[in-house]
Amino acid sequence: MSACVPSPTADSTRPKAIHPPHSPPPSSPRRFRIAGADISASIAVFLIALPLSLGIALATGAPLQAGLVAAAVGGLVAGRLGGAPLQVSGPAAGLTVVTADLIQRYGWRTTCAITVLAGLAQLGLGCLRVARSALAVSPAIVHGMLAGIGVTIAVAQLHIVLGGTPQSSVLDNVRALPAQLADLHPAAVSVSALTLALLLLWPRIPGRAGRLLRRIPAALVAVAGATAAASLAGLTLPKVDLPSWRSHALAGHPEGPVLGLVAAVLTTTLVCSVQSLLGAVAVDKLVAGRPGLPARVSRSDLDRELLGQGAANIVSGSLGGLPVAGVAVRSSANVQAGAVSRNSTMVHGVLVVVAALLMVPILEFIPLASLAALVMAVGIQMVSLHHIRTVTRHREVLVYAVTTLGVALLGVLEGVTLGIAVAVAVALNRLAHTLITHEEKEGVHHVHVRGQLTFLAVPRLSRALHLVPQGAHAVVELDGSFMDHAAYETLQDWQNTHTARGGTAELTGRRAGVRIGEPGTTADLHPGDGDSESATDTAGCRCRPWTAWRNHQCDRPQAASPHDGRTGGPGTPGAPGRAPGEASGQLARGISAFQRHTAPLVRGELARLAREGQRPSQLFLTCADSRLVTSMITSSGPGDLFVVRNVGNLVPPPGEESGDDSVAAAIEYAVEVLKVRSITVCGHSGCGAMQALLNSEPGGAQTPLKRWLRHGLPSLECLADDSRPWARLAGRAPADAVEQLCLTNVVQQLEHLRAHDSVSRALRDGALELHGMYFHVGEAQAYLLTGVDGDEVFDRVRAADVPV
Repeated sequence: MSACVPSPTADSTRPKAIHPPHSPPPSSPRRFRIAGADISASIAVFLIALPLSLGIALATGAPLQAGLVAAAVGGLVAGRLGGAPLQVSGPAAGLTVVTADLIQRYGWRTTCAITVLAGLAQLGLGCLRVARSALAVSPAIVHGMLAGIGVTIAVAQLHIVLGGTPQSSVLDNVRALPAQLADLHPAAVSVSALTLALLLLWPRIPGRAGRLLRRIPAALVAVAGATAAASLAGLTLPKVDLPSWRSHALAGHPEGPVLGLVAAVLTTTLVCSVQSLLGAVAVDKLVAGRPGLPARVSRSDLDRELLGQGAANIVSGSLGGLPVAGVAVRSSANVQAGAVSRNSTMVHGVLVVVAALLMVPILEFIPLASLAALVMAVGIQMVSLHHIRTVTRHREVLVYAVTTLGVALLGVLEGVTLGIAVAVAVALNRLAHTLITHEEKEGVHHVHVRGQLTFLAVPRLSRALHLVPQGAHAVVELDGSFMDHAAYETLQDWQNTHTARGGTAELTGRRAGVRIGEPGTTADLHPGDGDSESATDTAGCRCRPWTAWRNHQCDRPQAASPHDGRTGGPGTPGAPGRAPGEASGQLARGISAFQRHTAPLVRGELARLAREGQRPSQLFLTCADSRLVTSMITSSGPGDLFVVRNVGNLVPPPGEESGDDSVAAAIEYAVEVLKVRSITVCGHSGCGAMQALLNSEPGGAQTPLKRWLRHGLPSLECLADDSRPWARLAGRAPADAVEQLCLTNVVQQLEHLRAHDSVSRALRDGALELHGMYFHVGEAQAYLLTGVDGDEVFDRVRAADVPV
């Protein structure tokens, strides 16, 4: 079969416009056009923003119009000037506690002035280009701050849900809760319960009808349903009261103690900025997950986003609106609804303005208890179990807990300050706390150093080393990532002395950086070098544990083969000339190196996975080729990938005759039981299975390999079909027919994957994504499938494409 080369694109033959040199380019009238996807996304975001804006204004104690003002300004000003095109800004739940406290202390007009000053501070920070620095705050502090705000919101709104009035602090609300429970208002409780029930059950409606109904936001359905039920039942409840816009209060001159006002401005600036910047980063991740969208939407410019948020806060505060920040719920809905530009955010702001001017009679039917229940649910969601598990895994649960309690009991600024102090203390403790133990096992003395090895630990290290008798064999295991000069000299002096008196010393570990020479000789200690093997393993070999996957291409002398008398090469086990026992010896050495170097580092994580079970995020289906190391090319670790490997990365289509129970069972288990969120089919260059497919001839003996490769015949048929365009690489043509078949095969196996019932159901429910990937072994280059609908393009993944 001849090599298959994709046909050139139409753009290559298109004539180019020519104009005289040094003359300005021809001017063409620019028409302002809004994509249909932006219109539909803006409507979806508007339907979410309307009830939430009113609910957040209610929770803060501000005029209800202030929530609508902030939503409109966030959409129009921040949407136009901000650096995150698809982020939606407006009144955020994370600002509820701060704003409520400011209104209670200084009044509404001064709070508006504080919002204006916070906006000016954000403009200054944006001009100084410090947005990236704001992301240096520990995630445990940020998540703890949001959790503390969520607890405060939920406890306060619970009183309104029960038909009462919230108190000024969390402790006061908790103390007043028993009396509130004894004095329930059945009408308020019933409306709130209906709101929460609709909010919880609406996204879980099954079937095709559920997919259609879920396009309507649950927040809108919950508030509209509760409002309709209250009106039909004739319940007497406090409802939304929107006074005339003529009496709307604007910002006034700030009044109060100077230090208090400065602290208020700093707090508002901090919360608004951090929440907006983190939201922009989260939106970038959502955009990266939508096929084809990253090419149309640029990555967020965080400094510009800070400037846009500052401008929005200045305008919102001046017009008597709440503080503005990026809102995760609306931004996520905007991306998922298909928005492709900042026009969706701006149109949503226009819709809010229209609603605020024309829909006042309808909005005044909404019971306050329904809005309180909606905001209470948002507050509860801010205490994320996923974040708690994450900080626990990274041993930062103390920072998270202190920040949460501090924000809930003392206030946002005080709680964040406490969190920062605890985070610094924890970091210093980890740096200074080093565990050094000594034990003897079968005549070998083991000195284990766990933690950073600094001058503070030198006295304890020296005591442990002197417990090793003269002439004994000692193993010093360094389990840390840093060793200063004092510790380096202590280790080197002891090693020189110990080996000079007839002993042997072996230094191992993650950052030991030791090179041991021949057994019994003095080792050279080099702080900062790579890991090392032991004396017995590395004699005559310069390999390190990180080169194990390189198949030990070193100068180790090989044993002569008793079969052919030749010297065995450093190739793969089983290569011609290799002694029969050498492969097992290499396996034993590899396992021994793992137990010595790697096992101590991963034992804790593996123990956690053994307790909690596996929760991989994706199913990775790839070829059994030994050159394809899935964990290396995906930078993944234990528990991240559910991997299925076979010859040719084939996915047999379902069916009694053609199906394969092994692959189908793995797919069903990954989707139905493990609930993976994505499936990746990965092909690679130089695939032997694809070469065998190209060279296959009809007839002949049906070997197991031939029977298996029949699942790749549809890929071969697609390659022979000239009526449809071939899958291609961005930037270059496939090198030969084998590479073209490898690309075609990935696309075809994705089609087979969609035919499996478990996969098709998950795709319909929006719970699963499919990805195609091609890995060029010789270039160490990954390509991701980005094209759709008959134009399949594998685009090169560059180091700068994904933010760290």
